[in-house]
Amino acid sequence: MKSTTLHWLCVLSLLSLPVLWLGHVISRGDRAPPPRPAAKPKEGIWGYVRIRPDRVDQAFQFLNLHFNQCALISSSGQMRDAGLGADIDRIPCVIRMNDAPTAGYEADVGARTSVRVVSHTSVPRLLKDGRRYFREAADTAYVFWGPYRNMRTDGKGTIFNALRRIAARYPSTRLYAMTPGRIRLCDDVFQNETGKNRIKSGAYLSTGFFTMMLATEMCERIRVFGMINADYCKQSNRRAALYHYYDRAAAAAAADECLMYKAHERKRRGGHRFITEKAIYAKWAARHKMEFTHPSWNL
Repeated sequence: MKSTTLHWLCVLSLLSLPVLWLGHVISRGDRAPPPRPAAKPKEGIWGYVRIRPDRVDQAFQFLNLHFNQCALISSSGQMRDAGLGADIDRIPCVIRMNDAPTAGYEADVGARTSVRVVSHTSVPRLLKDGRRYFREAADTAYVFWGPYRNMRTDGKGTIFNALRRIAARYPSTRLYAMTPGRIRLCDDVFQNETGKNRIKSGAYLSTGFFTMMLATEMCERIRVFGMINADYCKQSNRRAALYHYYDRAAAAAAADECLMYKAHERKRRGGHRFITEKAIYAKWAARHKMEFTHPSWNL
């Protein structure tokens, strides 16, 4: 009798597994499915797939880029009239974000771009000037990030589909996308550093956060140009600057950097926590060879 009862308990347990799995899938909503385990190459940074004209390299989800020294160029208006272009171009790896241009600003921000980290919201702007970004800058590695609904690889991700078309039109360009697992890792890092759940707090991580995380893994030393620290906007003698160095001067009143940062920090939903992120970078600088210049940080 005992053996018969035990037998049926085992059967019922096995039958309940698909039901539990289905419940998990239904409750998951728009979240990405868990990443499949992939074979690990000898070296690389986890959480990236290569986008090619005819396929997506899912087998090895690693970005094989490494540099002894990197220059990370902020898009901040602090870079206006910086005169640092020649210094920046001498650094082996130059990292830029989104659609920040170099043409017309070479004296201040340099002309070279080794790696460009791009938000899903900036992809349409790059497409408008695809020849300059993807043909003339064919030696640049592009790293794209975005929510799963836009970046899914099953044909239903609108932004990912656009990236596939870019890969077909400019086959020599190196295009990479962050995996859903990489996005979750960045969320976990934000929570570990702040004690706050990124989603529950109503915040979106900025492109700068994804870029800084990548830089700390990709670069032995980092020089950050044009990024203000967490306390900069509290200083009475601070230098007013545009939100972006390439913003039109006529829009200065609406695009003041500190006003933008403070507004986002206070947003209950949909804001970037720029000031909080800067405080996190200061902590990372204590563990990584990182230097901030123009303005310099007191670390």
